[in-house]
Amino acid sequence: MAHRGIMSVTQGVPASDGAGVTLTRLIGSPELDMLDPFLMLDSFQTDDPEDYVAGFPAHPHRGFQTVTYLLAGKMRHEDNAGHSGVIETGGIQWMTAGRGIVHSEMPEQEDGLLWGFQLWVNLPAACKMIPPRYQEFPAAMIPQERRANDTTVRVITGITGHGTEGPVRDVATSPKYLDVAMPVGSEFEEPVEDGHNGFVFVAEGEIEISGTVIPAHHLAILGPGDHIRAHSGKGPARFLLIAGRPLGEPVHRAGPFVMATREDLLSAFHDFRTGGI
Repeated sequence: MAHRGIMSVTQGVPASDGAGVTLTRLIGSPELDMLDPFLMLDSFQTDDPEDYVAGFPAHPHRGFQTVTYLLAGKMRHEDNAGHSGVIETGGIQWMTAGRGIVHSEMPEQEDGLLWGFQLWVNLPAACKMIPPRYQEFPAAMIPQERRANDTTVRVITGITGHGTEGPVRDVATSPKYLDVAMPVGSEFEEPVEDGHNGFVFVAEGEIEISGTVIPAHHLAILGPGDHIRAHSGKGPARFLLIAGRPLGEPVHRAGPFVMATREDLLSAFHDFRTGGI
């Protein structure tokens, strides 16, 4: 058993996206361009409607997956294929854009707290033009594992060391996505497959991994190994643990398109302009 240390810690950069949604960009910034296969991670947490009410009007995607996870609030999704739905507190939407989709993500609320994350996960070159697909699950369908020290683990995808499997399945990069809540002064240990890139994002409190303290609202990149061991301190803590198989393929990206060659990237823009997406 080789416990993973921490390679680096970042608090991300303030950003605005969509029609003016205030957020923090943790992956996909000049500070951390990507962590293969993860292309972007945005965190948003505000109870000021001016920070989120304009939402994300219709925009295209091709060549990767978008993962929206809400800790509080409601977001409505609609696309050009007629699919629509509402992601509510504790819900997950894992969208495979594949060969292309045009969608909007708009707050289903005019006040109150909106708190969540959007993660972009790359697709292998061989899968970039597959048909679009959704895996959507409300909070009640996400299994929650309770460990001996009262730590709880919400399992979105992957299988925990205790055997709980998340509802999101058949993802090419074999990701693990856990939402871990730890009581005061507790320990959490979990396998993270050797060779997979991984990180933790601390949503509340602080945790310590291999001697490094990671404060709230910071992301820490995990070093090599096959396990992590995290400790909470004088207060409770909550964090995301996310890891996946790196693809090791060329990445050509611009705005909403992520392809394996420059020619395919230019084709994506052409198809969008001519109605092919």
